[in-house]
Amino acid sequence: MKKFTSAFGRLFLSAVLIFLVFYTMMPAINLHDQDFIVFLIICILIVLAVNFMESILIFLKTVQQNRGVEIVRDPVTGRMVLRRKYADASGSPFAGFKAMGRPCKYGTIAIAVLIFFSLIASAAGVQLFNASRYRDLITVTEGDFASDVAELGMSQIPVVDKDTASRLGSKKLGEMTDLVSQFEIQENYTQINYKGTPYRVTPLRYADPIKWLYNQKKGLPAYIAVNMVDQNTDLVWLSSGMKYSTSEYFFRNINRYIRFCYPTRMFETVSFEIDDDGNPYWVAPTIAYRIGWWNGKDIDGAILVNAETGESKWYAKADVPQWIDQLYDSNLIMEQLDDNGRFQNGYLNSIFGQRGVRRTTYGYNYLAIDDDVWLYTGMSSVTSDESNIGFVLVNLRTKETKFYTVPGATELAAMDSARGQVQHLNYSATFPLLLNISGRPAYFISLKDAAGLVKMYAFVDVAQYQIV
Repeated sequence: MKKFTSAFGRLFLSAVLIFLVFYTMMPAINLHDQDFIVFLIICILIVLAVNFMESILIFLKTVQQNRGVEIVRDPVTGRMVLRRKYADASGSPFAGFKAMGRPCKYGTIAIAVLIFFSLIASAAGVQLFNASRYRDLITVTEGDFASDVAELGMSQIPVVDKDTASRLGSKKLGEMTDLVSQFEIQENYTQINYKGTPYRVTPLRYADPIKWLYNQKKGLPAYIAVNMVDQNTDLVWLSSGMKYSTSEYFFRNINRYIRFCYPTRMFETVSFEIDDDGNPYWVAPTIAYRIGWWNGKDIDGAILVNAETGESKWYAKADVPQWIDQLYDSNLIMEQLDDNGRFQNGYLNSIFGQRGVRRTTYGYNYLAIDDDVWLYTGMSSVTSDESNIGFVLVNLRTKETKFYTVPGATELAAMDSARGQVQHLNYSATFPLLLNISGRPAYFISLKDAAGLVKMYAFVDVAQYQIV
């Protein structure tokens, strides 16, 4: 019974520590998740440490029981000498470690196997042997800019960027004296199309843990919606508060809630969107790896969670609702576009010859086309910093990608050209928005003063960026 109680105590302590690690790390229970491999190694170390702790206690107890020396007569010389009190091997303080020999051996072997597996899995996805597969993660087709991108009148141009949306949202919340002391604005501002109009939306969050304690029963009462065209900012009240968000604690934290509902799914960073009726949702794109074991990251669907009720469902990519605007993370798309341009003619060519090699420019923006959000970025050759060979549009829901051959200025060069027109005012320029002006692509740029307020707008011709 004593041995059973001791073994149960060790098992219970190990289980508690392992749960706390899982609760904190939140890895997918999936060997394709690198965090899960790390989690398994930590679990093995915890089990060994709990047993090792018992051996240390045995060691200390034995030392205490046998500490000091005793005076005895030497059987050979007959003289009185000092001798340690350890009478035999069983009394040695190291006896407590004997029982740990086999668990340590097996634990070390298990950790070595996991590390070896990780090395093999990583080697299977190296770009040297998979250049064509990295290139084909995204399919680029030729597009016709004049027909694909509709012309907009001046009253239809989305003039609100993320920084401006943040300022408008903060001003709106500041008008609500009963809210501003309890809540803050989460500075994400996801760009979506809502009823044919581009919007930026973001939820509120609890100001601090004490405010969460007072308000978590009712949840977050509203979210911010900023019209990117007319700058109208709404605080949208909810009939029942959002009980699930990134500012929640414990099991209502949206990341932890999704993890425990879908323990084997790997998912990207969650984003906040609203459906066609204005209901708030959290969108968690789910990850699939296309190359090797855990390389070539792509999206195979999404988990949708109603932020008010917690009702959730996983959708395959082809079945994702139309109102979802940002299924693909922009940084993932940029990475796939770079790989597509880099490996057009193989891996060695990307380093030595660099024939046909191209890359994205340093930044991106969004366009609203046919109730979808499209990512825009320029494409440049690897040897050119001042000019583009064209640009691409990527549908962030379907990953449909179109390339437009329009040689011209890079976005940074266009920003410098716009600032040059008013250099005496020392305005800063926002990253350009791509527009169709009379069938020609043109950059639309906001010019801001030192306080971050928009003072002027500039149009810069893409092909002839000296025309401003």
